[in-house]
Amino acid sequence: MRTRLQIAIDGPASAGKSTVAKQIASQLNYIYCDTGAMYRAVTWAALKEKVVLDDDAALAQLLSHLEISFVPQKAGQQVLVNQEDVTQAIRTPTVSKHVSTVAAQISVREALTAKQQRLAVNGGIVMDGRDIGTTVLPNAQVKIFLVASVKERALRRYREDLAKGFKVDLQQLESEIALRDKKDESRAISPLTQAEDAILVDTTSLSINQVVDKIMEIIKKK
Repeated sequence: MRTRLQIAIDGPASAGKSTVAKQIASQLNYIYCDTGAMYRAVTWAALKEKVVLDDDAALAQLLSHLEISFVPQKAGQQVLVNQEDVTQAIRTPTVSKHVSTVAAQISVREALTAKQQRLAVNGGIVMDGRDIGTTVLPNAQVKIFLVASVKERALRRYREDLAKGFKVDLQQLESEIALRDKKDESRAISPLTQAEDAILVDTTSLSINQVVDKIMEIIKKK
């Protein structure tokens, strides 16, 4: 494949974006950019520094001395905040619960969007998030919008959290995911929405391999 594409994969929480995007990037030998991890990293730092999570000015100040970087690993990628490994810390239920609030702030979205656009300027990248196809990479050659039922997404998160040793309640997870969907879809800045030229892929009844195969077929046509 001569053209190094920009591939945008959007969708709500736990739709399978990151898992699928990693595999596609690996198959194409592309860069993988987990934008959700960036927002989680800022949320983690804000919680650590006891910054009020909807205080845009305070978050802007926090961002001014925050360096977020990724280090490729065989089993995925390491996430660093000011050279501190936060790969596991940003995946805790506490961070998951508050990330939508932080992600809705103008200073956070502007700073991270600019960083994401710089990473993608030369193509050869698979980027997943909630506003990639609409805001971050509006001219991406491939746009995918992944969805799954709230029940299925809660079950996925439930299994992930249990595997990490977190005590979780399935019904509570369903409520939190539904609430997060509402927050993401209704925020004033870059809300979660399907781009007009994005292809919808429902992952509810599909395995990861089936989703990857389906998206690879779409990419090959480009």
